[in-house]
Amino acid sequence: MKQFLETHLLRKLFVTGLVALLGATSLQAQSRKYISQFSHFQSYFNPGLTGYEGSTLRGFVRNQWAGLEGAPKTYFVSAEMDLGELAGLEDPARMGQNALSLNLLHDTYGAFKETELMLGYASRVRITENHQLRLGAGINYQQIGLDGNALTVEEQNDATLGNYMGTFSTMQILDFNLGLAFTHPNYYLSYGMHRVNGGKISSGDDFMEGYPASKMLQAGYRERLTLNLALITNAFYRTQKGLPDQFDINLKTLLMDRLWIGGGHRFNYSSNLQFGVLTDRMRLGYVYEFPLAQSYQLPGRIHEFTAIFNLFPKNQDEKGTILPIW
Repeated sequence: MKQFLETHLLRKLFVTGLVALLGATSLQAQSRKYISQFSHFQSYFNPGLTGYEGSTLRGFVRNQWAGLEGAPKTYFVSAEMDLGELAGLEDPARMGQNALSLNLLHDTYGAFKETELMLGYASRVRITENHQLRLGAGINYQQIGLDGNALTVEEQNDATLGNYMGTFSTMQILDFNLGLAFTHPNYYLSYGMHRVNGGKISSGDDFMEGYPASKMLQAGYRERLTLNLALITNAFYRTQKGLPDQFDINLKTLLMDRLWIGGGHRFNYSSNLQFGVLTDRMRLGYVYEFPLAQSYQLPGRIHEFTAIFNLFPKNQDEKGTILPIW
């Protein structure tokens, strides 16, 4: 029994240390937040897409390698306000011009905690009856905390992180986001950039060097096959210096505007299964993600829960023409 307990403890310490090390390594190469249901949070990646789905409250929780101490956990909440809806325009999706957003993301991994606050603004120009060009800009504030008491042996031997062993340290970064999008009720194409200034405006402790800009492309297409059946597909590509490129694609089937089922794939990293339910004012989704063998990620459960609330009811004449989700 004693030998079993010692073996179990050593195994737990090894896994916990590995999780913490992966978190620290990703920070030094810059932390990347994965969102499997990225199509539900378009404005987080691109301020130009703020208000694309109207005025909403959004949130998700992502729990990676559930049950392991120090495993990554991400929490996100946001509010988007279409000023055309607020003003009571008859058709704000076509007639409205401005939208605002507030995004808050909190991420923990190993010895690190990161909080990110984004303020976004979007202005749109109507090109045709259904086509719009959207321009967006935002302010990005990040606070990153390091718990020196939670460093692993490998991290303690790191030339930079070792200086913070046994202490609590924080640093703050102020930067800017930009976005451009071409949209239609049934498809969109967008380009966004986070940290345009490369994280050069910073204060506090200096346990990471810079924060390179992250560039992102998003695209989506949706089409009704019948009144009660529709297909929706979305793609996401991200590139950032010091990290491998990321390419995600999702495909889902929407049934009776009330239930969706589908799946997604993050190339060279993971695949996922997803489903969700809708009402006239609310959307709930769940993703079960599993890493690929060649990704060298820890095997285990990865869960992601999503909730979205529409602040204003949609026009009744949109039923049967414009789909309720991306």
